[in-house]
Amino acid sequence: MSKNFNFTLLSNDFNARAGILNTKHGLIETPIFMPVGTLATVKAMGLKDLDEIGATIILSNTYHLMLRPGIEVIKKFRGVRNFMNWEKPLLTDSGGFQIMSLSKLTKVNDSGVEFKSHLDGSKYFLSPEKSTQVQNFLDSTISMQLDECVPYPIEKKKALNSSILSLEWAKRSRSSFKHKIGYGQFGIVQGSLFPDLREFSAKELIKIDFEGYAVGGLAVGENQSQMFHTIDLTTKFLPKQKPRYLMGVGKPDDILGAIKRGIDMFDCVLPTRSGRNGQAFTSFGPLNIKNSKHSQDKKPLDILCNCYTCKTYSRAYLHHLFRCKEILGAYLMTKHNLYFYLNLLRSARNSIIKKNFVKFEENFLKKYYSYKDGI
Repeated sequence: MSKNFNFTLLSNDFNARAGILNTKHGLIETPIFMPVGTLATVKAMGLKDLDEIGATIILSNTYHLMLRPGIEVIKKFRGVRNFMNWEKPLLTDSGGFQIMSLSKLTKVNDSGVEFKSHLDGSKYFLSPEKSTQVQNFLDSTISMQLDECVPYPIEKKKALNSSILSLEWAKRSRSSFKHKIGYGQFGIVQGSLFPDLREFSAKELIKIDFEGYAVGGLAVGENQSQMFHTIDLTTKFLPKQKPRYLMGVGKPDDILGAIKRGIDMFDCVLPTRSGRNGQAFTSFGPLNIKNSKHSQDKKPLDILCNCYTCKTYSRAYLHHLFRCKEILGAYLMTKHNLYFYLNLLRSARNSIIKKNFVKFEENFLKKYYSYKDGI
């Protein structure tokens, strides 16, 4: 096992957890939200902006970086962190989800995945060994095993076969992982919504002994109650002394519900994508700045928010920027949304330490659900 890559559980409030993840590239206080920088950039954000809002780890993607700019370029910079000049921790997804969702003519077999690039149709093959090797070239602080991402709904037999395949790939990913001080690799629990398959996948992954574990196969079309139930089914089998990562989730209420069920780490494109399209997440629910009712509104996006956008600009000005299709609008809205997410998780962490997370979540959701298009 890697030395000095460790997770310390500081406090819990029922199943909600507050901890510290120690890595080669810095400490990460959990629960944490990881801004998504798929192509070695968090869209509309600079590194200074990420520092200002308190980001301590970001996510990039093996599939996309393998295609552009290509591994040879990344190798010349000795990793994507040097390439983009990001000094803090970096997590990379293995590329499995993007292959299934973006690529043309995907063929899956025991060896790996054959696919055509969504950019130009070029043929590629990605095996567990190749994915792990690429992530090593990327200098990922946290690497992910290659897994098969299945759709929802799915027949149980197909989900079982996929879970078995992902477990075999987990073993091969682990065997290919270069153990270095301060670096870690996570296994991914699969099994769709089937309780026995989730238990099977979790228990078998634990035998492989990863530095952390992710809950995969969610946020693919199931409703919130199904997602929460599956998280409950999964986390009870995962070791308490290792970090837990829920992949690709989600909305603020999804995240709080997952924290309550023992999840430590999150990523999602929602705050950045929504920001670029004019939607802000606020303490009083989502707000569409393109709505004409905001055209003369002097209030900030969120009267309870202390981010740069809310302290400096009115809704009327932001509405004007989007109406004129000015780039500044996307920047300001994205910066607010990411600050909102990171601040929400900081507040959740503090409430766990103070043993009042349940009340914190109740108060947040009461405001969040009570209004339409903010206040």
